[in-house]
Amino acid sequence: MRILGLCLLLASAACAQDRAAIQRWTAGHQHQVIGELAQLLAIPNVGEDRANIRRNAEFLRAMLERRGMQAELLETAGNPLVYAEKNVPGAARTLLFYIHYDGQPVDAARWKQPGPFTPLMRAGRLEDGARTIANFAALETFDPNWRLYARSASDDKGPIVAFCAALDLAQGRLAGNIHVVLDGEEEMGSPSLTAAVSRYRDKLRADVLFILDGPLHPSNRPTLTFGARGIVTLELTVYGPKMALHSGHYGNWIPNPAMRLAQLLAGMKDARGRATIPGFYSAIPPFTAAQRKVLASVPDDEPALLRFFGVAQPDAVGASLQDAIQYPSLNIRGLRSGYVDEPRTIIPPDATAAIDIRLVKETPSAKMVQLVREYIERQGYHLTESAPTDDDRARYPRLARLQVQDSMEAYRTEPESPEAERAAAALRRMWGAEPVLIRTSGGTVPIAPFVRELGLPAIGVPIVNFDNNQHSDNENLRLGNLWDGIVSIASMMQP
Repeated sequence: MRILGLCLLLASAACAQDRAAIQRWTAGHQHQVIGELAQLLAIPNVGEDRANIRRNAEFLRAMLERRGMQAELLETAGNPLVYAEKNVPGAARTLLFYIHYDGQPVDAARWKQPGPFTPLMRAGRLEDGARTIANFAALETFDPNWRLYARSASDDKGPIVAFCAALDLAQGRLAGNIHVVLDGEEEMGSPSLTAAVSRYRDKLRADVLFILDGPLHPSNRPTLTFGARGIVTLELTVYGPKMALHSGHYGNWIPNPAMRLAQLLAGMKDARGRATIPGFYSAIPPFTAAQRKVLASVPDDEPALLRFFGVAQPDAVGASLQDAIQYPSLNIRGLRSGYVDEPRTIIPPDATAAIDIRLVKETPSAKMVQLVREYIERQGYHLTESAPTDDDRARYPRLARLQVQDSMEAYRTEPESPEAERAAAALRRMWGAEPVLIRTSGGTVPIAPFVRELGLPAIGVPIVNFDNNQHSDNENLRLGNLWDGIVSIASMMQP
């Protein structure tokens, strides 16, 4: 026992030395890291802007080549993938990293700075009134609580620069071949990715896929995620009269489609927030003891979250937040019918609900859409493929249309799998503490094609602050997360 204890102590000391060495390197290279990130953020990267996306891709290829990687652009039906590899003679493993370089669309007028692609440094959160740091690019060191504001600072260009920094300091000490693929359409749903993975499968083969996307757990502890929900978006329209009608002349006689839509939607969930659609949860098996242990280990402060969101009581789909994320969810993200801001007392001709279903590994999109379709039909509705014809209106008392818009499947690598345990051990050794292990994250990333086409285990290594305003205005990256993220990514690269 003494020998075992001594071995553990020595191993812990060695890892502390590794971490300290990485942190010293990072402290001495902050100017270069921030400078490179600021240059990258200054290139607009909305996916539909093909010219600037191409500029991003070329800039990134040059960044990777400076690290001694063999880099190239892999053309797709849409925006190019940026691919690079650094191979180690005799390596037994190949590690593939996935990051995306496109960003969400922007409304420049809503940003509290000259522009979304003009990086601005603040000495903390904008919401707390933090002051602006003038001429930040000339500084040599940066307070870890400062934040860099720009589109894609956290989602997902910050992780790209952290990956490059980790590769810089890991030169000559790599756990295997390091390959990376940068996606230029992730925020568009990666429509070109499935075909590209099939086309370039020989380049993309690996032993494990690390996804550098998404935020850390709110505790800001080192985090691993082993899956992500998928999504399918639907539009449900209920039809009423062919034209808007006066509610005084025809109310109580002509059915109101907005009321019918409300009744239809209300019937899809019970008072506890659980979906009532038959079969909605039936594919989810009971959790094993090991899975329950992982779910219970996540340090969510649920009372604090409820206070922060201003909600008194959560839905009861699961026993906890982590439990709930393991099930598919049914969400109404928008409603449209008639007039709200104008006093027009009419029976509207139609009413529409925008719906999304968050998927888990066991609930493929086609199956879930079919369950919703069957539920609507059981309520007496005839579903049309397009706007109803006069013949439809004469034959069917209840008319609706269900349109499938976009879908992306879920994935999951179980936390007790060998590659998952290996990644958790790497973080544990590097930080000397237990990381947060999240079985399924709530966000959607387009990893399913890699898992399906290549049979890869996929593990998320998020590094950015959870309050980064991703997908919103004033997106930001806390610099302490960037420095710590370099350490965590390096732990995946090094033996």
